[in-house]
Amino acid sequence: MFSRLLFVLLATFGTAFAAEPSSPPSPATRYRDFILAAGNAETDPVRLAHLKKLAHQCTVDGVTLPGLDKLIAFVERWDAPASRLDFFNGEVRRAMGLDFGLGADSPLQPIADFYAARCLVWICLEYSEIYPFPDKRAEFLGRARRHFESAAKAFPDNRIARMYLGEPIPPVATFAVPAGAPAWAVAQREGLERLTDIIEWWIDHRLRPNGEYGGGWGDDCEMWRHWVTLLYGFEHPRANWAQGFHSSRLLAQPHLAGGYHNRLMDVEHTAEDVSDALSPMMFLAPGNPEWAQRANRLVDLMERLWTGRNERGFLQFKSTYFTSEQVDPTPARACDTVYHPRAILPALLYWQRTGDARIGRLVADWMRTWVDAAAREERGKPAGILPTAIHWPDGRVGGVGEKWWLPENYTSPLYDFPSAMALMLNTLVLTAHMTGDNTFLAPLRTMATARLDWLKAGRPDAPAGTRLWCAARLDALGGAVAKYRAVTGDTAFDALLREERDVPYVNFRLAGDEPGLARALDGLAAVLRVNFPAYTQEVRYTDRVMRFPVLYQPGWMLEKGAPATIVEAGVMAMGLNRLNLLYQTATGDPGDPLYFPLNAVRWRTPPRAFAALVTVSATDRFAARLYHFGPAERKLDAELHLLRPGDYRVTLTDARTKKELSATALTISSTTRTVALALPPAVECALRIEPVPANR
Repeated sequence: MFSRLLFVLLATFGTAFAAEPSSPPSPATRYRDFILAAGNAETDPVRLAHLKKLAHQCTVDGVTLPGLDKLIAFVERWDAPASRLDFFNGEVRRAMGLDFGLGADSPLQPIADFYAARCLVWICLEYSEIYPFPDKRAEFLGRARRHFESAAKAFPDNRIARMYLGEPIPPVATFAVPAGAPAWAVAQREGLERLTDIIEWWIDHRLRPNGEYGGGWGDDCEMWRHWVTLLYGFEHPRANWAQGFHSSRLLAQPHLAGGYHNRLMDVEHTAEDVSDALSPMMFLAPGNPEWAQRANRLVDLMERLWTGRNERGFLQFKSTYFTSEQVDPTPARACDTVYHPRAILPALLYWQRTGDARIGRLVADWMRTWVDAAAREERGKPAGILPTAIHWPDGRVGGVGEKWWLPENYTSPLYDFPSAMALMLNTLVLTAHMTGDNTFLAPLRTMATARLDWLKAGRPDAPAGTRLWCAARLDALGGAVAKYRAVTGDTAFDALLREERDVPYVNFRLAGDEPGLARALDGLAAVLRVNFPAYTQEVRYTDRVMRFPVLYQPGWMLEKGAPATIVEAGVMAMGLNRLNLLYQTATGDPGDPLYFPLNAVRWRTPPRAFAALVTVSATDRFAARLYHFGPAERKLDAELHLLRPGDYRVTLTDARTKKELSATALTISSTTRTVALALPPAVECALRIEPVPANR
């Protein structure tokens, strides 16, 4: 027995000692749970926490994971309060990716791919020397797509990676719809709620103590353009405060001490800091004398430094590049352009509000230059078409480039035809309205006629530089034509407005197309309903907060577009181009809110559980349909901006039963422009404000 037992023991130990020693598990296996938790994390702070846990465990185990420390440092900067959101820009643009020093088979590579892909996408969305060019765009987005596919395969629960690949993230909140609520109100209400959520997120998570949002002053200042519905249309105290805080801090920066930017760049970029900071404040605090002083400082610079008489005797800007102290005379840059109204936007708003004679004379003199340039048939430019540039000092159309429609005054196509044509057209309509001189409307009329001819011809292709080629590119014409119609009453171009595809509010006002308007509002709501992170935590350039849906277009991130959208890909792509639809329907302005704004009303109530559709916005009457989604009566004031002084009768009726709910008298004067309203819950109300006849 003893011998037998001894034999077994010896055999057992002998086998154990003879066996090969077991190899330690690979890092991918050993730290699998840490890496999966980091890769599948919904937000970057959570991902960072998991990566730091992994680093701690590696230290305990005495294991080194190449690149882990560099990856952690990068993720720390991704949302660091003191870091620019695009801190990666230079490195990624040079290398078309990120180098963390990872090994070829590193289990951390899919996480690195995830960050590299996001960087590539946002660089592509930001730069006009990339996204307009299919080949360059495909290079950036193609590489990003491959990185996202790597991340999505390794981390199937990562909804952000799948979102970029065309799988929308559903909303957290939904909104109850009362029985009988009109479709336009349901859709507008959701759009307002979703937009407000996005704006509040930026205020709560990105507003810094110095007034920035992380994108740098030059980009941050543009954010108000998608806030305008809240700022101009409703009463949102937090948004008003945040805009005032940002604007005041920006206007106090040393580079604006001279009243305009002190860095020599092109006008589209130098004008933003002053114009985008000052313009909203002239609306939110119109009585502040500082705004008038700043607006007049721009007029001083325009008179004394930026403009002169060209060889044709017309007043024009001398260059596309100028500062508060100098003008760049380089021949290639020596162009006035359709972007130049941005440089004096606050002065244009001040003129519109006050009728300031000095500004009026200067602007009218400048606009005559553009009327003359539009009328000329020169260098192959068709008569009646506005060029995008006028060269200095000879005053010829175009720039130094051989083709009149390619001025070559900048490094990207920013100023190529049609460029920012809407800015110049709206300024011309404003000038005609303020001066009573309809000659300023001539370019708009001839270009609208060309656009209508192109539409009637079946939208044909045409040789570059020709009249119909120009007309095909004037899709921004509708807003200016709508303002033209609003202030002149001229119906000559109603057919054009009806033919345009992206003016649903104008079509509603002209032809009562309420179903079309409701569909457009619903399309916008559908875009805002999904992918909340795409408008918040994912954004790396603050002038591109609402840019993400373009990725779902065919030929962008995916060849056929996003197949798994909850709405048609076409609606996803164009929906945010209609963001101003919320502003238009709520205020009655048929066009752009920045240039020659015609907002008839501001509803002094928060933009939640509420919908307003302006149906009449004249100087002698006003009408709107209102819907309150809350459970109890809602009291609010309506601040009326276009009604001229006089006595009016205000009636509020049930739009369905026609029962009168209230009636009151209103006197509009220079100091009184508001009327108090009380809305019942879940009832579509019709508000009418009409003049009281003199004999009554």
